[in-house]
Amino acid sequence: MNLSKLIKPALLLPLVLALSGCQLILLDPAGWVANEERDLLIASTVLMMVIIVPVLIMAVYIPWRYRDSRKATDDYDPEFEHSSLFEGFIWGVPVMIIIALGALTWVYTHRLDPYKPLDHIAGEPLEIEAVSLDWKWLFIYPEENIAVVNQLVLPTDRAVNLRLTSSSVMNTFSVPALAGMIYTMAGMETKLHLVADDAGKYYGRSANYSGPGYAHMDFETFAVSEDEFNNWLSTVKTSGSELTIDAYQTLAKPTVADSVSYYNGVADNLFDKIVGLCVEPGKVCIGNMMMQDMMGGGGKKGIETKDSYVYDEFPPGEGFDQHAFEETLHANPDEPTHGPVNVKNPDQTVTNMAGGDSAPNASESVRQ
Repeated sequence: MNLSKLIKPALLLPLVLALSGCQLILLDPAGWVANEERDLLIASTVLMMVIIVPVLIMAVYIPWRYRDSRKATDDYDPEFEHSSLFEGFIWGVPVMIIIALGALTWVYTHRLDPYKPLDHIAGEPLEIEAVSLDWKWLFIYPEENIAVVNQLVLPTDRAVNLRLTSSSVMNTFSVPALAGMIYTMAGMETKLHLVADDAGKYYGRSANYSGPGYAHMDFETFAVSEDEFNNWLSTVKTSGSELTIDAYQTLAKPTVADSVSYYNGVADNLFDKIVGLCVEPGKVCIGNMMMQDMMGGGGKKGIETKDSYVYDEFPPGEGFDQHAFEETLHANPDEPTHGPVNVKNPDQTVTNMAGGDSAPNASESVRQ
């Protein structure tokens, strides 16, 4: 019996067991954008391996081939100093790989520009406005006049146009199964376009550290059939309450591990006011402020209304980390509620879309 044939698989067994729980969602995506990103990842890796693999092999072979204890030394040539063929190979192959990588990256960068609409997808795109709060996600469906906290529901085979912003610190919107990451920033709007090809439940989260509640800032994304999506819309429109300005200001207070909650109405132009940092009554939207600055400012009368132009929550020199929590950090006793689970359902059905019974403000504020 050849023991070496048995030893090698045995050495690999612990590695296989360690990886058995991994979900390689980046290599098995569920949307056109993520599929293209996977192809770019694989093609780039293969091109780079053309250099890496030979180098690793030579790093072992050359020391062994030219070891001091070898018996055959007839290939020793102390006069050797140049080989055009050798020089052309060690320089030419890397240069060609760099050119190929550059061309590939240029093509995919323009093809997968997050601001570029998915015009090749038939049908009218779905408009969604996403806001990263402390520490939860708010999704507004402006065409349907509804909003959802910590749950994103999409119809399959339909392009989705996302407008994104943040209520406070920078975050990153990420649903790896469907598209790449995009940042959300206060006072700014970013965009992302995606489409779900396969029905299923997919994991989404913030991928940028944003404070004490960051670890729980995740949500579930459901890709469903058009009929299921319409049924879900009907459920939301008969659940929860209206997301008024007052309700939003309460929702925007820092909380952790919030449950899914529905709003069956949204205040007019709420997303634009969030971007303009002027949700609070009396605040001048940041776009209007910049226009006034361009026109010469408010003059002496501007001193009287300066509070309308202050957009930071805390006075200069202060910050969130200097304010003690008055409530428990983990406000939801059922935490954890999410996890990095991605499940495709080819039969176009998705279950466990929770939320209808949740109160609009499911968790207590961790700070007044």
